[in-house]
Parts: sequence; C-alpha cells; structure tokens
Amino acid sequence: MTPERRSMTTGLFRRSRWDAVPALLVYVHLALLAAFFLAWPHLGWGARLGGAAAYALAIGWNQDSVAHNFIHNPFFRSKLLNRITEYALTLENGVPQTMYRYVHMRHHAGNSDRPDADGQTIDPISIYRHGADGKAEPMIAYVLMGFWRDDDPFTVAREIAAKRPKEGARALHEFWVMIAVYAALLVLRWDFVLVLAPFYYLGQSLSFLIAYYEHLGAEPDRPIAAGVSTYEPIYNWLFLNNGYHAEHHYRPQQHWTQMARLRAEIGDAQAAAGVRIMSWPHVLGFLDRTAWKVPTASA
Repeated sequence: MTPERRSMTTGLFRRSRWDAVPALLVYVHLALLAAFFLAWPHLGWGARLGGAAAYALAIGWNQDSVAHNFIHNPFFRSKLLNRITEYALTLENGVPQTMYRYVHMRHHAGNSDRPDADGQTIDPISIYRHGADGKAEPMIAYVLMGFWRDDDPFTVAREIAAKRPKEGARALHEFWVMIAVYAALLVLRWDFVLVLAPFYYLGQSLSFLIAYYEHLGAEPDRPIAAGVSTYEPIYNWLFLNNGYHAEHHYRPQQHWTQMARLRAEIGDAQAAAGVRIMSWPHVLGFLDRTAWKVPTASA
C-alpha cells in the first residue's frame, strides 16, 4: 500500500496529509477576521479600509481555493470535523458552504454551457447565460451582476431539499447561524459590519471574475476542453492549483496535489482538443492577450 493510499484510509485526513494546509488556512482566515473585528475600535480609517480590502481579497481567494477544494474532497475522515469546517467556511466567506457546494456542482453539470432553445442553462453561473448569439456575456457585466443574479438562500435550500431533505436542512442551518453571528456583530459594532458590506460584494465579484476567465474560450460541450488552464506558478501556489482548470473539469475529484500529474497524463489529448491556456492567472485574465481575441456578446 502506497503512502498516499494509507493517508486515504487512516489518520486525520481523508485523502492526503497535504490537506493539513487548506484545513489550517480555513481557521487562519476565520481567526484573522475575528482579530480584525476585535482590533476595529483601535484602528484608524486607513487601517480599517486596508483591512476591508484584504477581507474582500480573502473571500475571492478562499472560495476559489480552500472552499472549492473542500467541496470536491472534504479534508477530514471525521464527519464532525468536516461539519465544523463547513460552518467556519460559511462564516468567513459569508456564503453557506452547503449552498455553495450545490451551486458549484450544478456548475460542473453544465460546464458553463450555452443556453438551450428556451434560453436556459444547466449551469446557473454560466458565462453564456446572459450572453447572445452563442457568445459569452461581456466580462464587466458578468462580474458586477453575478452576485445580484444568484438565487436567494431559501430557493437554493428548497432545491437541495427536493432531493436531499437532510442536506437542505443543513444548508438552512448554516444560513441562520451566519445571520445570527453577523446580527450579533452588527449590534456590537455596527460600523464594522456596514463598512465591510460593500467589500463583501467586491469579494463575491472577485470570485465571479475568476470564474469568467476559467471558462472564456473553453468548449463546454467537450469535457476535456471545458475549462481554461493557466500554469502560472505563483497563482497555483496561492490558489492550491486552481489554475489547472481544464484538468479539473475533466476530472473534478482529482486531488489538488495531483493536478500536474493529471496534466501529464492527458496533455496530448488536451493539445489535440485545442485546450486554451492562459499565460496570466485567472484573477488577472483581463491582461491576457489571448482573452482579448475571444469574441463576446458585445463584439
């Protein structure tokens, strides 16, 4: 039995001991947010706004690295530890993790698909959903409007509960815990919550920016080419190999530590399929010249 296989069957972590890294990051993120709240009365407005900007960046980073990997490969063997981690992710990202998982799995079901004859997409966050003539929606509209187009939590919970009642109940419980915690923070320090509110929106918009360039120019009908990859090393180091996005959509359960191995395995098939590769990280996709050449609905 290989060391990797042993780590899947014994010990704290379900798939790999390397999951100690994202697991630690979950709680570091939550601790920093709590520290920011406690330090708030002692900070000047420069430090407050700087911290709020970091808060927004942390949401975009977390949702597309730590929380994302947790969806596909929960870190722990223990159901209790995984459940506690879901609550931690919920509080720090401001999104019930179970609802995020549901929407994200619908994203994988559709692979950012184009609208059908009725104008509907399987993927609720498809870049083509609000496009035209088979082209993607312009980036700015997608990024700025994505948050406002999301279904409300009660609708998402009902959709989950329609097939998995217990999971729907868990999703709603995460939502109400999140509301209770932020309501308490609002009572204790109303200015902290009100200042962070627009930065929360910016953090969610950052996640939509990343999603846009993960799929602009991909081929949703071809599993091997359903994502756009970037192998920029700093981005992949910071985002736990999120840059291997074509590989991820081809094999969503592949562990984040094994993405380079998967690329080596399917590289020839990817090249034959014309998988699009960016030189810039997804978060800076608007700087990539190859992205400029992909026609959108505004072109």
